[in-house]
Formats: sequence, C-alpha cells, structure tokens
Amino acid sequence: MKPKIAVIIGPTATGKSKCGLSLAQKLQTEIISGDSMLVYQGMNIGTAKPSAEELKVVRHHLVDILNPCQEFSVYDFKIKAEKAILDINAGGKIPLLVGGTGLYVKALLEDYAFAETGEKTELRAELEHFAESRGREELHLRLAKLDSETASRLHFNDVRRVIRAIETALQGEQVSQEAKGELAYDAVVFGLRMPRARLYARIDKRVEEMIAAGLFTETKDLLAANVPKEAQSMKSIGYRQAVQYLQGELSREEAIGKIKQYTRNFAKRQVTWYKKMPYIQWFDLDDDSDHEVIASRMYRLLVKRFNLL
Repeated sequence: MKPKIAVIIGPTATGKSKCGLSLAQKLQTEIISGDSMLVYQGMNIGTAKPSAEELKVVRHHLVDILNPCQEFSVYDFKIKAEKAILDINAGGKIPLLVGGTGLYVKALLEDYAFAETGEKTELRAELEHFAESRGREELHLRLAKLDSETASRLHFNDVRRVIRAIETALQGEQVSQEAKGELAYDAVVFGLRMPRARLYARIDKRVEEMIAAGLFTETKDLLAANVPKEAQSMKSIGYRQAVQYLQGELSREEAIGKIKQYTRNFAKRQVTWYKKMPYIQWFDLDDDSDHEVIASRMYRLLVKRFNLL
C-alpha cells in the first residue's frame, strides 16, 4: 500500500501557504514544506516564510532546518520529505506538502532515484570542458533547459554549483519513473493558478511588502553574520539583488525593479514546469476567490478520496 499524501502546488504569490494552513487545520495534520528556501534559518522576509504564529498553529517540516551557509539539493529534500511522510502516516494522518519548487515535488512524487553520492568524473570533466570552450553563460543555459528553477537561483559565474546542478538534474531525469506515468504515493495534487496579469500584480505587491518589512535590513544582517554572498541561499531572487544594492551595484529602485522582474520570470518558468505534471487538479483563482473557500473544496475532495469520515 502506497503512503498517502495531499499536495498544494502553484506559482509564487498564489496563496499556497494561506490555503495550506487552512486545509491542514481541517485535516488536523502536519505540513511538509516543498519550498527550497524555507529550509534556511534567518531568511524569513525574502522567502515569504510563514509567521512564527502560523508555524505554531500547524507543525511544519523542512522549515528552519539549515543555516544559510549550508547547501540543500533535491536529493536532500527527497530523503527528508520521504521520512516525514512515513512518520506522519504512521501517526494516522495524511501529510500536506505545500510548495512551489516543481523539481522537488516532482522528484518526490515520481520517485526519482539518485545515484550514490560521489564524483561523476567523466560527466564533470565534460561539463568543465564545455564551460571552458563554450562559455559559462552557455553552460548556464544548458542547466536552464534541465532545471529552470535552480538556474534562476544560480549565477552563470558560479560554475561549480551550475555543474553540480546539471549532474543532479541528469541523474534524476535518467532514472525517474516519469515514463510510466505512475506516482510513488497515493497522492492528491492540487494546484493554484490565476490569470497572468493578476499574478504579476500580486507579485509586485508582495515585493513591495517585503521591502517595507525589511528585506534589505535582513540581508544586511545575514552578511554581518558572515553568510557569504556566494552562498547558495544568497543567490536566490530577492537576496541577490539586496546584496547588489547594499554593495552599491544597484540603486534602491533598480534592486526593487529587478526583484519584481526576476520573480515574474520565475513564476512563468514555474507554470511551464507544472505542465510536466498532468496529475495536478487545478483551482482557478479570480479577483473574488477566497482561499478559505478553496481549502474547504479541497477538504471535501480529500474526504471522499481517502474515506476520512
């Protein structure tokens, strides 16, 4: 019998966390974060992390588990998420996975099998030669075709991490169960989406709210705490531009504009990624949509699917 799980996925700024918190309370269950940035401690504003109060209302897994100097990969996520799912199932609950990192969720649900850790010397040598002969930007474009989300977080000059990301992506795609169309879990996967114009407006508003909440100060504090600007966490959208502003490379207005633009671009790539996941049941949001109402609809579907009453 496959482990049971419910999932809420969707582009950034669609309200996944709000909907997930409501649904988790209705299910009386626990949330597993499917976001690659929520793992980092002290990075709250730029990641739109749930508030301390929200984290107390529902237990969250894979939130605040690493310091910002550490790296986190799809392999790490899959191992930790699998354990959390089994533990929550063992307690008689159906875990709720909430997040927008498409590769992470897809790798988990479709049970990507990753090769044992170790140097893939032949592939690594080929990729290093590719970077030297074709250029770092071309290598970065190669990653973008395999994993656009990770590519959006890495600068093309960060060759070492770009190569590692390509290795991870290739290992996952080569051995995944994708061709079978079979999920490793008894899963119900919900998706939130909305018209592009409204989504982009929400993104712009959220960026403004992050700035007002102190994103630049948060980034300054991270740098003061000796988190290097080259760290994986600091390469993410928002923090990267904040660092550039703090170091005088961008004006305040330029940094805010770039955060908005890169976040909109990221959302567009997320939508493209989700097209690879035909099992998503979509909920279309409009101006009058209420996330509490949507969570109630999701709950009724889960009750029927898993015979919860």
